[in-house]
Order: sequence, then C-alpha cells, then structure tokens
Amino acid sequence: MSTFKAPKGTYDLTPPDSAKYLAVREAIAAPLKNSGFGYIETPGFEDVALFSRGVGESTDIVTKEMYTLTTKGGSQLALRPEGTASVLRAALEANLHKLGNLPVKLWYSGSYYRYERPQKGRYRHFSQVGAEAIGAEDPALDAELIILADQAYRALGLRNFRILLNSLGDKECRPVYRDALQGFLRELDLDEETRRRIEINPLRVLDDKRPEVQKQLAGAPVLRDYLCDACKAYHEEVRDLLSAAGVVYEDDEKLVRGLDYYTRTTFEFVHDGLGSQSAVGGGGRYDGLSEMIGGPALPSVGWALGVDRTVLALEAEGIELELPDATSVFAVPLGEEARRVLFGIVTQLRREGVAADFAYGNRGLKGAMKSANRSGARFTIVAGERDLAEGLVQLKDMESGEQTPVPLTEVAGTIRERLA
Repeated sequence: MSTFKAPKGTYDLTPPDSAKYLAVREAIAAPLKNSGFGYIETPGFEDVALFSRGVGESTDIVTKEMYTLTTKGGSQLALRPEGTASVLRAALEANLHKLGNLPVKLWYSGSYYRYERPQKGRYRHFSQVGAEAIGAEDPALDAELIILADQAYRALGLRNFRILLNSLGDKECRPVYRDALQGFLRELDLDEETRRRIEINPLRVLDDKRPEVQKQLAGAPVLRDYLCDACKAYHEEVRDLLSAAGVVYEDDEKLVRGLDYYTRTTFEFVHDGLGSQSAVGGGGRYDGLSEMIGGPALPSVGWALGVDRTVLALEAEGIELELPDATSVFAVPLGEEARRVLFGIVTQLRREGVAADFAYGNRGLKGAMKSANRSGARFTIVAGERDLAEGLVQLKDMESGEQTPVPLTEVAGTIRERLA
C-alpha cells in the first residue's frame, strides 16, 4: 500500500464509479453541443487579480477559499475557484468577440479548487460543466441557458430538483437598493467581519447561512421592490419564456449567489435530497464582468453545474445510469499460437468499434476465465491448438453459458451480429 493518500477534501475517480461521472459530464454537455456552444479549455491557474476583481474581494471564495501561490518570478497565481472569469478572459484574449458572431457561446468541463471545510457534497477539488454566452443582452439567452440545464438534468432522469430564480437588478437600480439594505443591516447585531461585508457588498450578507444572521434578516428590504422598469420587464420576459417552455421554477427574492459579478437574472438548481449542500448548480447574468477585468462592455450570461453533486442527486433518487459496457468481448488464448491469433482478432474488433480485452500474462484457463467474468464481457473467445488446427474459435455467451464453435474468418462478423 502506498504511503501517500489523496489530500484532505479531495477524491480519486476510479473504475467503475468513474464511468458514472463521465456519463454525467457527457449528458450535461449534450444539449450545449446541440445549441451552438463550442468547447473551451483554460489553464488550471490564473492571475490572482482575475478572480479578486471579477468574483469579488468581499466573497468567501477570494478572502478565505482560494489556493494561491507565488512563482519563482514573483507572480501571484491562484488555482481557479470557478470557471466564468477564466473563460471570459480567454475569449477576450483570443478576440472571439470580434469575429462578428455574437453571442460567443462556449462550454467547458474541468476541475476547480476551493479551500473549504470538507463534507459530503463539498470538496476542495471538484468538477463542473459550465456554459457561457458572451456579448448579448437578451432575455431569450437567459431562458435558453436555464432550459438547457433543465434538459440535461431531465435527460439523466432527475426529477426532484428545483430551479430558484431572481433578479439582482442592474447598475441603475441596484445602488438604490444597496443603500437601503446597508441602512437596515447597520442596525443589526452582527460580528465585525460581517459588518465589513456590509460596506463592501451588502447583498452577500443575505447569502449568510448562519441561523443567527438569517433570523435578523426578517424584514430586510426586498430587491424586487427596487427594480427599475427595464429590469422588471427583462425579468418578466425571462419568466414568460421559461413558462412557455414548460420549465417549472420558483421565485426566490433572497437568492443572490456567492459571486459579485452577477446582474439581473440569477438562478440556482437545488436538490432537496442532498441535505445542507442542496445546490447542484447555478448561474446568472454578468453584464459588467468584462469591463471589470479590462475588456469592452460585453453583456453575458452563464452557469456551472457540479458533476459531483449531480452524481449525489442521482444516488439520492436511486437512479442507475445505463452505462456502456467497458468490455463486450474478452479473448482467452491457450498457447502461443492462440495468443498471436486472438490478439489479432481483438485488434480487429477494436478497430471496428467493439469494446474488447485480452487475457494478458500467460495465465491458465481457470485464471483467464475469472478475468473474463470480472470484465463484464458479454462474450468470451477461447482458442487452443486443436481449435486453430480446425480453423475455429470457441465463442462463449457469458450470460447463458452456451459455447459454440465459430470459423476464424467469421468471428468478427458473428460477434457484431450478436451484439446488435
């Protein structure tokens, strides 16, 4: 046994469980690929300032949870705690917004890092699939992204999730609400750290999960009462489009999310079967983020869905995904000539798209058949010197136990036919 273990708050993905995570990633990505989104991949670390400016200096992510490092050249870098800022930075650097086809629609999948207290559903290393639509201000775009996430979850078989929806206003109406909220919060009995947050971003106080804070927030000013006419109309159109598409949502006036860059539409996917870590994903509109990180005005909207928490949601609902067989055919050679011939057959099957494996290591028949059973293969090909002399192999159905001789020249075709 190795003397090393995965760092605290992280996990390894190993077979067979890893196949479930791959299937979830593919299911979330499928509707995006079908809706004009192109794949983007960014580095695992970025300039610290990218996140402090975009995510927000008052957020827990920046103040408490980022993994930072100093390079030999003195640069300050951070392991990426979220995906949106990195994707927008990459799109700006590549001038994708100048190609004349807005919005730029991108999707991504990767690992993210936050120094948090480890618990079920909350890890220091976690996986997300995300989508960003950059460069257009349109309620239909907000609705599209929510619909695509809903479509992905329903395709996985999930039913017991809820979509929470809110509007955070814009640069015209939110400052008025901010002043009213600050006035209310300053009168509360709060600790010094929370009081500092009031002055930097008071909306973040509404996101505080501590019961002693939430109790005092009863009667706090509600953002919807301060929305300007433009934001009200925008939000109503998002709601109407979702309803017309048959997507059920809940209005949640306290939903603010944990990042400073959100404006107008904000939403969260929650699953009540996950306990305290009920959020499985979320997102919203971030019209000012591009300017925050030095780019032009590019109104944008996006989301990220947690792969880890989606897997937990599937388990909470007792959903077993239909996963492709890792191995459909397993070859068991008996003797050196059989090794050469069956290895050639396995190679041919793989080239034709059949999942095939081989009994390596010169094990005897008993040991090799145990490996065939463990592989989950539907069929096993067995051949010895006598079989080869007759131009045959033995094809065993691992479910029924039936074994039939098949001519060497017909093995691949027979297997494809039976698998079909």
